[in-house]
Amino acid sequence: MIEQDTIKLLRECNAGVKMGVASIDDVLDYVNDEKLKELLSDCKSEHKKLDTEIKDLLNKYEDSGKDPNPIAKGMSWMKTNVKLVMNESDSTIADLITDGCNMGVKSLHRYLNQYKAADEVSKDITKRLINLEEELAIDIREFL
Repeated sequence: MIEQDTIKLLRECNAGVKMGVASIDDVLDYVNDEKLKELLSDCKSEHKKLDTEIKDLLNKYEDSGKDPNPIAKGMSWMKTNVKLVMNESDSTIADLITDGCNMGVKSLHRYLNQYKAADEVSKDITKRLINLEEELAIDIREFL
């Protein structure tokens, strides 16, 4: 049970990291403020570092990971583009990213509760990812 919960939790983290990086990539070219751009770029780098850790662990279990749900990814992309067409501002970008962070935190907490038997290493990675999302949402509040 421990191994299965560990793999499932790592897969969800893998999908979440990919979604986070894709969301940041979707908006980065539209950012005007240098501080906001730096916050997003730094967060993207931290996501990629976590992704490397997650992939290394998944490889040990001979698992290829998980891509984000294509419907969720498509809806996110569409929401981002519609909002940016209507109002291409740093405020809109901060709003979109905050929504994404909040959804990520909510989902990751749900997976922590669902996969209670996961090992402590995967739980720690999940908590670090949650912390990264929460910190970004706080850091970009000044742009809302």
